[in-house]
Amino acid sequence: MLTLLTDWTSVNSHSYNLIGLKSMAQKLADEFKVLDGQMKMLDLKPYKIIDQEGNPKEQQLGQAISITKREDADKSVFLGIHMDTVFKENDSFQSSKMIDEDKLNGPGVIDAKGGLAVMLIALQAFEQSEVAKNIGWEILINPDEEIASPGSAPLFQQAAKRNQLGFVYEPALPNGSLISSRKGSGNFTIVARGRASHAGRDFYSGRSAILAISEFIIELNKLNDQQKEITVNIGEIKGGQAVNVVPDLAIAKFNIRFKNIDDQKSIEQKLNQLIETHNQKEGFQFELSGSFLSPPKMLTEKLQTFMNQITDCGKELGLDLTYQSSGGVCDGNKLAAAGLPTIDTLGPVGENMHNANETLFINSLTERAKLTCLFLLKLATNNEFKC
Repeated sequence: MLTLLTDWTSVNSHSYNLIGLKSMAQKLADEFKVLDGQMKMLDLKPYKIIDQEGNPKEQQLGQAISITKREDADKSVFLGIHMDTVFKENDSFQSSKMIDEDKLNGPGVIDAKGGLAVMLIALQAFEQSEVAKNIGWEILINPDEEIASPGSAPLFQQAAKRNQLGFVYEPALPNGSLISSRKGSGNFTIVARGRASHAGRDFYSGRSAILAISEFIIELNKLNDQQKEITVNIGEIKGGQAVNVVPDLAIAKFNIRFKNIDDQKSIEQKLNQLIETHNQKEGFQFELSGSFLSPPKMLTEKLQTFMNQITDCGKELGLDLTYQSSGGVCDGNKLAAAGLPTIDTLGPVGENMHNANETLFINSLTERAKLTCLFLLKLATNNEFKC
């Protein structure tokens, strides 16, 4: 697994780096052939982003990899994780290095190329067993998770209907815990258009888009509710070109997180009201784009049973596994929303994901691969382990 990670982390696979994603997909296809499943490369539909001028633009996406085996088996499980990372093509963080005998630093070593390695080796070990014939499985490796899986979301929804349990190989928490429930999340862009004018000669005929979007953001910030655990993060603002010009364009991007569907509906209503109110201002136009791509992942009875079974497997391996809720989201949200009980932190343990200090705890690679393999062996032979 370390050899695989050294190779895979040398390939930049940022969500928008189509050349890097193509190279990464080929490496994965070469390695996953050992599982002897039916492999397909799937084209994803482009999705709409907002460009620097505030106009919609199509963003092309990389290909996803689908692998299936024994689709007619009575028991079927889904396994998935993404190949893309948050590190851009021009980022200085482009390869892995050993920190000490138990730590590996590198882009994606835990999020989520380490998860790819765990998933591959766990299935490879399981397939060597005579009881593997009792379980069918489906793998999906997507190229767009770090941007909320806009192209691959339908593939997860379809896979959820074909399977009975879901495994996703996002990293475990730094203390080794797994995640139970997750918040929902939505990403949005607001474009404010005003009227340009000379800041000296004709200031009062102008309509400042920056001022207007600032007023909108102040109102948007009021949606934050610590008691309900609703958060609104304004992550990016752009606007203006010169201090002697009243700016006619400003763009803001924001993320909203929430715990339940009722809150999502309330937030949607308030967003629409904000847009309607601000569009009534003379000389201004507001346009909102984006969506809630990741519904909240709730702790259901089926998920709790699945979690207990994973905990029991962990005990046999000497692991004292615990669960925590999280404000983070992943593709496990989409699977769960489509009705598939899913544990989505079966990848390795590490720390500092999404920055240049991203570090894998090396000994967690084998322990987490054993965890998945043991569960699958029990599922294949033990009537108490039911999908």
